[in-house]
Amino acid sequence: MAIPWLVVLQSVPWAQVISNAPKVAEGAKKLWNTVARNAAPADPSAARARAVSNPGDGTPQALQTRLAAIEATVSDLHAQMLASSELIKALAEQNTQLVARVEANRVRALRIGVALVVVAAIAIAGVVMQGQ
Repeated sequence: MAIPWLVVLQSVPWAQVISNAPKVAEGAKKLWNTVARNAAPADPSAARARAVSNPGDGTPQALQTRLAAIEATVSDLHAQMLASSELIKALAEQNTQLVARVEANRVRALRIGVALVVVAAIAIAGVVMQGQ
């Protein structure tokens, strides 16, 4: 079971992932700043109330009703976009932290591997010297 995961982890281009993590985080921050800077449209509940109270079929009043309903929808979409961009920003920050931890673990594993090879070489040398 561990071997397929090992193959998957070895096939990931970690150098590229690590080098691109700051770019992903920066892009998410730019998206967040752009979305947060835009002013939210008018109050959606008031626009919906106008749309419901003024039904029509093609008159200017009907067009105003439709416009109010569209404004309410745009306001809802803006709120959803703001929430989504906040989520993307948080995920990008978590991704950056995850990549940093994976890199630290990779370096630690490499050091442990080198230490293991050194200890094995010393043990083999000790066994060989004992045999003489």
